[in-house]
Amino acid sequence: MQNRRQWIKLATAAISALWLGAAALPAPAAAAEKLTVFAAASLKDALDAANAAWAGESGKEAVASYAASGALAKQIENAAPADIFISADRDWMDYVAKKNLIKADSRSDLLGNRIVLVAEKDKAKPVEIKQDFDLAGLLGDGKLAMGEPKSVPAGKYGMAALEKLGVWKSVETKVAGAESVRAALALVSRGEAPYGIVYQTDAAADKGVAVVGTFPADSHPPIIYPIAILASSKNPEAAAYLDFLKSDKAAAFFTAQGFTILK
Repeated sequence: MQNRRQWIKLATAAISALWLGAAALPAPAAAAEKLTVFAAASLKDALDAANAAWAGESGKEAVASYAASGALAKQIENAAPADIFISADRDWMDYVAKKNLIKADSRSDLLGNRIVLVAEKDKAKPVEIKQDFDLAGLLGDGKLAMGEPKSVPAGKYGMAALEKLGVWKSVETKVAGAESVRAALALVSRGEAPYGIVYQTDAAADKGVAVVGTFPADSHPPIIYPIAILASSKNPEAAAYLDFLKSDKAAAFFTAQGFTILK
């Protein structure tokens, strides 16, 4: 019996020592907070590559959420957690700026782009885009795929160009307005629309389409992608990430997809 009691006391002491030792160990370091980027859908390929380079260089992770700029701006307005916003036009950046949702001194114009007319690759023939060109005739009974003209930046630019060229009224009822420029691109790539208006960078990202014409730069407002840190961001890496995207190293990823760099 005596031996049994001694054994129990020793076992209890050993367990207590293990418990106290475990309690004394430092807690695992908290995982580094991810940087969340709300970015226009047209940026996906280039920004994914830039984010991978950022992770390799800094050891930090940037996670991008892609959608139409207007949809992202509304999410920001509704307090969705994010650190960086990259819009495909100034209007939606202005929208969040007026509501004091960005750090004003962090805002700058990052990239430029062009809009083009695309067709399914196997059916593509060159189209001369000029004043009063017969886009309605080219469409026939088909639809013109483009971002929703009232809210999606690519759609707004496309509508402005068609209005300037005197073509909008003849095709307005044929427009298939998509929730984002990538969704419009997919309609053409899948053969659901004979033509679409997208950014040249999107056309380069989809092997199922071909550019059949480029809209004159003076037919629409300049296509500019502003970037800013959100006012709600507490991530200490946000400023360094912003600087990285403006660096020559990151510029290579954007120019490879057809963007122009704005300094």
